[in-house]
Amino acid sequence: MTLRLFDSATRAVRDFVPLVEGRVGIYLCGATVQAPPHVGHVRSSIAFDVLVRWLRRTGYQVTMIRNVTDIDDKILAKAADAGVPWWAWAMANERAFTAAYDALGVLPPDYEPRATGHVPAMVELMTQLVDTGHAYRSGPGDVYFDVRSYPAYGALTNQRLDDIVETSDEPADGADKHDPHDFALWKSPKPGEPDTAAWETPFGRGRPGWHLECSAMARRYLGDSFDIHGGGLDLRFPHHENELAQSRAAGYGFARYWLHNGWVTQGGAKMSKSLGNGLLVSAVLAQTPAAVVRYALTAVQYRSMLEWTDGTLAEAAATWDRLSGFVARAAEKVGAADAAAVASAELPADFVAAMDDDLNVPAALAVVHEVLRAGNSALARGDDEAVQAAMVELRGMLDVLGLDPAGEQWGSARSDDREARALDALVGAELAARAQARAAKDFATSDAIRDRLGAAGIVVEDSKDGARWTLAARDEES
Repeated sequence: MTLRLFDSATRAVRDFVPLVEGRVGIYLCGATVQAPPHVGHVRSSIAFDVLVRWLRRTGYQVTMIRNVTDIDDKILAKAADAGVPWWAWAMANERAFTAAYDALGVLPPDYEPRATGHVPAMVELMTQLVDTGHAYRSGPGDVYFDVRSYPAYGALTNQRLDDIVETSDEPADGADKHDPHDFALWKSPKPGEPDTAAWETPFGRGRPGWHLECSAMARRYLGDSFDIHGGGLDLRFPHHENELAQSRAAGYGFARYWLHNGWVTQGGAKMSKSLGNGLLVSAVLAQTPAAVVRYALTAVQYRSMLEWTDGTLAEAAATWDRLSGFVARAAEKVGAADAAAVASAELPADFVAAMDDDLNVPAALAVVHEVLRAGNSALARGDDEAVQAAMVELRGMLDVLGLDPAGEQWGSARSDDREARALDALVGAELAARAQARAAKDFATSDAIRDRLGAAGIVVEDSKDGARWTLAARDEES
């Protein structure tokens, strides 16, 4: 079965055929760094991280570009309110996004261009559009795209131009637009904005419009045509519609597939700071292990809405404990599998079919849980060969999802495991004392040690090979 993806432009699931055999170019609309990230912001990065991992697992060479919009109206306004330079405000929030991506195991893009670093490419594209009659100068520093000059405008979102609500790109300083739907390519400075937030161009001094940035940066790193353009569902209009129009009007093929992920919602509403329902990633990670947050955001199909409730993380934590617990027990019994074995493991056919079916992660996770059950059964009956096979297969599937419990991100390869080693030594000492008490038939002391460990969230299991311990599942802790 070949990979099939839902293309928002055609509103259909299509066989994925890249421009160049064996190579894939992806452009993902990244953060507008006006504030630190909330959980809704990182949904997109995780969804496309799974796509990149699956493409690479199936043999493609992927070039992943994820941009940073580091200048816009809100960045300037919030920086002014805080009394700091706009560029410092943007960088602080960019670093917060990077920290969130890293904590949640999102692979770094091949390049992460900033809008402010690509003004020449934007001016080049804007000049081409003006020269060919697709854009016009409305005033000093104001340039607009003429939507009537591009008959296919609205095709991405299946809208007729006359039915589309007017865009929010309001003219500056009384400048006129030819049509209410025309959108800004370049914006003249507003009163009170810092001089550093504008650039000289043949059309006057100003700064880039949001849509122009992505068309210029995508072409700079992926060429006139490329394979996949991605982003959140809320970006389809007007952002992606406008990107497509200006790029095609300039004569470029631009993106061949458009992929959009669903929102994280609370009470049915899109998670956003404007609604007061944003959960900062930093605050969530202060209370919940990053792997659990990653699991919660990965476990739904990327196009589905994810309703974030009080139980979302609790359910994810319980599942993560079962997965990581099996891997730990299996490694203790038969030895840990090396990274090469996990990376080359043959994956179950049903898992492959699910991932090739528009990244159907819920169906893929159903296969993961089948293997988990088989692995636990093998542990119970002492079948080491079956345990080893299940562990490698399970880790291989979870690696595709960025969730391998024993991998570099979440496992023992982490640089600082001093806490784990200290805990293991302390619990080991307690279990040794308990074994001595049991040998002396001092069951009161033995039970007291077990109860003390239980109160600390440690489960002791007795077997013919001696006692072993695991951390209690979070829903079992008092």
